[in-house]
Amino acid sequence: MKPIYFISDAHLTGSNNTVEEQCEKHLLDFLKSMAEKGKSLFIIGDLFDFWFEYRSVIPRRYFKVLFALNELIRKGVEVHYITGNHDFWVDNFFKEELQIQIHDRPLDIQIEGKRFYIAHGDGLAKKDVKYRMLKKVLRFPFHIRLYRFLHPDLGFALADFFSRLSRNHQKIKNIDEEYLDYARARFREGFDGVILGHTHSPQEYRESDKTYINTGDWMNHFTYGKLERGRLMLEYWPIGK
Repeated sequence: MKPIYFISDAHLTGSNNTVEEQCEKHLLDFLKSMAEKGKSLFIIGDLFDFWFEYRSVIPRRYFKVLFALNELIRKGVEVHYITGNHDFWVDNFFKEELQIQIHDRPLDIQIEGKRFYIAHGDGLAKKDVKYRMLKKVLRFPFHIRLYRFLHPDLGFALADFFSRLSRNHQKIKNIDEEYLDYARARFREGFDGVILGHTHSPQEYRESDKTYINTGDWMNHFTYGKLERGRLMLEYWPIGK
């Protein structure tokens, strides 16, 4: 049986600087390898630093990654996208044009006879009260329609600016223990595996026959989750490859 993969937090910006280009290259290499050996891929949020869809316009800067995802699906790999805190305005492009399954809520899913909880993980920390309120505002349908009155160049520029502010704020947080406690609580609810992202801090924790992983990021750690033969594990992509 082919393995199942989990990634999050690439925060691709489409910038032309060397660091950004290398991060994108590593991700493209990973996706290319998956096309041959993967059964399915779960993107657990924040693949892009921001994503906003106008009715007939999407950000062109992400073409290479979108094409790679399309190749995965064309070769029979099932792709799921669980939206994160930089994915507020995912509309119908992924579903209709790429056949990617979109989930805007945590997944409670059976895989290989085991029960998994899969979520981006934004808003879980106790200090995230303001963020949880902001999330409701940003996802309000009227506000999305209003934003579309902006010219796409201006709309993308504003979204890019605020996305970078959000990402820089995230770096100063140290909430690994809080997320581990959250995973343990899901274990008590009967889940065999818990997979989260958002913190940019890779973690792997085992409790008896239950496993929690945080998929880390594709900016500094280049980590991902892998489920193979019923075993969930955290792996590192060889960036020197």
